[in-house]
Amino acid sequence: MLRVRSRKNKILLQCLLILMTIPYLLPLLQMFLGSLGGRGLYNYAAVWNTGVVPTYFRNSIIISAGVILIVYVLSMTAGFGFAKLNILGKETFFWLILVALTLPEVILLTPLFVTFQKLHLFSTFFSVIFPLAALQLPFTILLIRNYDQGIPNELMEAARIDGATTAQAFRHVILPLTRPIGSAVTMLTLINSWNSYLLPLLFLQKPSMQTVTLLPQYFQGEFTNDQTKILAAAVLTAIPEIIAYLCMQKNFERGMSAGALK
Repeated sequence: MLRVRSRKNKILLQCLLILMTIPYLLPLLQMFLGSLGGRGLYNYAAVWNTGVVPTYFRNSIIISAGVILIVYVLSMTAGFGFAKLNILGKETFFWLILVALTLPEVILLTPLFVTFQKLHLFSTFFSVIFPLAALQLPFTILLIRNYDQGIPNELMEAARIDGATTAQAFRHVILPLTRPIGSAVTMLTLINSWNSYLLPLLFLQKPSMQTVTLLPQYFQGEFTNDQTKILAAAVLTAIPEIIAYLCMQKNFERGMSAGALK
């Protein structure tokens, strides 16, 4: 790992990092300042007084929790299998999974619509949870497989010598060591599922099942376009993600940096 030792280089690096963050901070700052336009904080009160905010947040929490649970369990077990187990044809299966990374979400809408209609899952949370989880899995499996490959095989062999089964070795050896990448996967999955717009828009037809990404549309219609309240709604929807990142920041950064190096 590269280390910056001199004070001059540290200052230069800090200035460079600040300059790199400006293009990302300016839109967020503009969004927040725009949400205070006109009536200031009363814009947030107006958004809350619509009465739909708790419902939209509840629906997004349900969907995000379901997606995170599916992605975490399947990616952890699949990444472990691809990295540490001798499975016939596992490399072929792994590359077939990676092919799914090339599939854009929009081309899956028609087959998903037909499938959910036949399974009577249309306009249910499952019609959003299952596709979102499937779209996340190829990338998360890739991350965890690369991370697991950096764990010494001797730890697995020592566990087997002590009489542990494969499942016990996975639970007591691999899982504790993969907490950083697990936090990274959880955070990335939360961001993608919380910010999902297209699938909830198309597959959740009941107003009582809509999510936070559809909240700004509450103030936009044929005869209305209240930008200040739209921006206030956007700020409110971002708060849970910010809180989650601050709580998982340490492990998230460790997991992403380790996954990038391996």
